[in-house]
Amino acid sequence: MRVFVYGSELGAATAAAALAWVGHHVSWLPHASQPWSLLQHADWLRREPQLFEQLEQSLADGHLTLVDSPDDALAYADTLWLGLSPAQREDAAALLVHPAVERCQALVLINNSTFPVGETERLEQRLGGRHLGVALPDMLEEGRAWATFTRPARWLLGCDDDHGERHVRELLRAFNRRSEVFQRMPRRAAELTKLAINGMLATRISYMNEIAGLADTLGVDVEDVRQGMGADTRIGFEYLYPGCGFGGPNFSRDLMRLADVQSSSGRESALLDRVMDINEQKKETLFRKLWAHFEGNLQGKTVAIWGAAFKPGTARIDHAPVLTLLDALWAQGIKVRLHDPAAVPALVEAVGERADLATFTQDPYRACDGADALMLVTEWKTYWNPDWQRLAQALSAKLVLDGRNIYDPGFVASCGLYYRGIGRRADPTPAQGIAKRP
Repeated sequence: MRVFVYGSELGAATAAAALAWVGHHVSWLPHASQPWSLLQHADWLRREPQLFEQLEQSLADGHLTLVDSPDDALAYADTLWLGLSPAQREDAAALLVHPAVERCQALVLINNSTFPVGETERLEQRLGGRHLGVALPDMLEEGRAWATFTRPARWLLGCDDDHGERHVRELLRAFNRRSEVFQRMPRRAAELTKLAINGMLATRISYMNEIAGLADTLGVDVEDVRQGMGADTRIGFEYLYPGCGFGGPNFSRDLMRLADVQSSSGRESALLDRVMDINEQKKETLFRKLWAHFEGNLQGKTVAIWGAAFKPGTARIDHAPVLTLLDALWAQGIKVRLHDPAAVPALVEAVGERADLATFTQDPYRACDGADALMLVTEWKTYWNPDWQRLAQALSAKLVLDGRNIYDPGFVASCGLYYRGIGRRADPTPAQGIAKRP
């Protein structure tokens, strides 16, 4: 097939690479806000496993062509793949009235963008009834974009006619070999389902964070509670891990989009509002634990932070907990030494060069030199099994604040450190030479 991809989002880049990889002839027009000259240097794109290398390979073998205008490439396409951000809706609408579209014989528009519910129908109407519009909501996972596109667990196919379904099935046939992954439903249903899925996942995370806070108050280890809840087959273990808040461009954006849908329909959602409030509060939870440990005496303190990205495997910090945490720390005059293997450039771009911020990308232990405490914010694999004796020597206050509950509290305490997790805690015993705090 001849495919025209429009957009600079992760979904657009992945679609361009994957569709060209399996033999389609793909023309890719990045959005004007991030043309290829900038996009090819973006950390988030280069950090995606396999994706950038596949883009380069597809460009080299000729199956993928970069274009700077619709013109002939769109005029001869049979598929228009939109991978745009919510702020770029009007650009999508403008493309559909381009003269090149008028020259198309039969075009299937695939809306892979995060647009409002009903937008696929509105886009099809702009095509004047000559072409079809199909909703295929973006289900990619950052840090696993290539894997989730080429080996999908499911595609939500919003399609109101058989021709559109046949077209999409043929386009993605190479990625539907192992088992049936398409779930066909009306277009609006597919658009709402994608938002509802992320809303449910966020609700589970926020509920677990509320339970973790209660466990802290009651002196209960939240891991015991999580294991008990997860063993119930009606609940399961997925997304039952408490933490210091979630972020990310797609997840956070979808929650806000779902809230907008609720509001515009006249149905306010107290539950969804509470979910978002809980998440924002949890982004400060490590700061509150630091405050409690030092009984509010934070003057002259230095804190090491491991992890800035909103999740492992990405260089992005969109809505990441670290941003809220940094604001809280700096408001108290605390100096920060931060390590992240990928997201430091994005962080520096967001907060600027500061005298109270030192950043590191190579040796995570350098961030701990001269620090009183360590905060684990992003669970990169390089942080999972640290040299605890080295940390005990480096951290003057012997305090580890685990925002992702990846460490064993008892083992950390046995190394002479105070451990504070999300709903979990442990102190070193007096026999280890450190006075136990009340």
